[in-house]
Amino acid sequence: MRKSKPKKRNTLPDPRFNDPMVTLFINNIMLRGKKSVAFQIFYDAIDIVGERTKEDGLEVFRKALANVTPSVEVRSRRIGGATFQIPTEIRPSRKLSVGMKNLIGFSRKRHEKSMSQKLAAEIMAAYKEEGSAFKKKEDTHRMAEANKAFSHFRF
Repeated sequence: MRKSKPKKRNTLPDPRFNDPMVTLFINNIMLRGKKSVAFQIFYDAIDIVGERTKEDGLEVFRKALANVTPSVEVRSRRIGGATFQIPTEIRPSRKLSVGMKNLIGFSRKRHEKSMSQKLAAEIMAAYKEEGSAFKKKEDTHRMAEANKAFSHFRF
C-alpha cells in the first residue's frame, strides 16, 4: 500500500455506563444522525432487560453480544473458474462489529411495538442462546465447518 494506515479513532465512553463498547453499539443503532434517539432506545432496552431478567442489564447485554459474535466467516474466492467459500478467522474489531450489526439487524425485524422492546427481546434471546442473531452465528460457523476442506486456499 502506498498510503499509511489510517489512525484508529478511539470512541468516548457513554454517559450512563461509562463504557466505549456501549457507544459503539449506540452508533450502530443510530439512523440519520439521531444519536439522542439511539441513546434513548438503548437505555430503555437495557432497563427492560434488567426488569425481565432480574439481573444487571448491562451484563446481560455483554453476554448476549458475546453469544452472537462469530469467530470465523466464509469469504468467496474465485479459483480457476470455480468459486469457493473459504473459511477465515475474523480479526477482533470486525468480530465485534459483525456481532453488533447482527443483533441490531435482527432486532429491527422483530414484531414488538417499539425499537427498544425489539432490541430488549433480541438481547434476551441472544443471552439464552436462541433467537435470529444467535442462529446466524451458528449458521456461519456451520458453513465454515462444512467448507473446512478449502481452508488451504486462504489468502
